[in-house]
This record gives sequence, C-alpha cells and structure tokens, in this order.
Amino acid sequence: MLCISVILLSGCSNSGGPKGFCSTTCQTDTIKFIKEDHRLRPYLYISAANCLPDSVIWSYSGLGTNRKYSFNDFGGHKFQLNKSFMSCYFNDTSYLWLSFNDCSNGRGYITKIPFDKSKNIFRKTSAFNKFDPKYAVADGLVAYTDKGNVFVEEMSTGKKAMMTFGKELDLDYDAMHEFIDSVNITPTRIWAKVLMDNKWKEIEKNISLQ
Repeated sequence: MLCISVILLSGCSNSGGPKGFCSTTCQTDTIKFIKEDHRLRPYLYISAANCLPDSVIWSYSGLGTNRKYSFNDFGGHKFQLNKSFMSCYFNDTSYLWLSFNDCSNGRGYITKIPFDKSKNIFRKTSAFNKFDPKYAVADGLVAYTDKGNVFVEEMSTGKKAMMTFGKELDLDYDAMHEFIDSVNITPTRIWAKVLMDNKWKEIEKNISLQ
C-alpha cells in the first residue's frame, strides 16, 4: 500500500553535499505522507525548524494520540531532504516504512515505524535506496548492508533474505560507492559490485524471501 506524499518546501537554496546527487531548499513547512485511500488515513509528518527536518510524527484517525521522535535520531546530524529522494509505504495501520537519502552526502536510510507504541522502531543507516541511480532495488523491497552482508526485506510481509560478501568490508557508510559501486536486488536475486582486497568483485546469489 503506497502512500501519497505532499511536500512543501520553500526558501533559500542549499548547494551543499556531493555535486549532482540532490539539491535542497530551506524546509519551512511540514512534509506530509498520507494514505489518502485508507478509511483511517494513516500519516507521517516531518516538521521543520531552522530550514531542516526536526521531528517525525505519525498516527491515524481513531488512534487518539500522535507518536513522535527527533529526526536527528536517524543518524545524529542535521539532514537535508529533497521530496524526490523520499518515499513512504504504509502496511495498513500496523506499521510504515520511511526511506530517504540525505542530500548532504547521498547516504541511504530506512526505518520501519510501528503504530503500536509497545513495539520498537527499526532503523538502518546503511540502506540501498532506489533514489540512488546505481542502487537498483525492486519495488516493495528494502535493502541494507552491515559491511559483511546484504539484507533484503519485503515491506508487505516481512519476508527476508540475505547474501554474504564472505568477509567484512572496511566500509564508510558516508562514502558507500567507494566500497559498493552498485547493486541490483529483486525478490529472486541479489547482485553487488564490491571492492575487496583492492579489486572490484561481482557477487551474486539467487534468493527466496522467507
């Protein structure tokens, strides 16, 4: 179940970050993701302060309360966002997935956010998002690395698969392409071009999401 995004950005230009990845403007209004065709209209809002994202707020009609946490909890620094480099997926009123890339360095992030406050938020700061043209990830999937493996999850079902590199990479998540040039991930296959022992190596594996 995909959500509709309504994002209002205005103000000053920002030219920071890797040239050509994504440009930003001063965020002065709330970024809104709303599942308009659901009767309870689940939503996620990202408020702004000082031109940058400030807080994440999510709920749905009838829940009776908003949940909230600091956007900085994703990685401990000030993020710069662009509406074309963000997406949100709602699984009914059970949970949502927020995916985005930081325009300041191109790094990918994903988070699984439950509506039930008794459940924990799942965050990964090393995601392969399709907003990056060299990271091809099929619709309906999220993917990330822990330096030694690639993990894949189907957003609608929670089914998972993984592929190992065979060793842990000396990987800087803020400069992913220096270590993992590209990936192509589908429900049946993981492929990656990885720098290992100072040589580029292509690794692939047929998978079954389980």
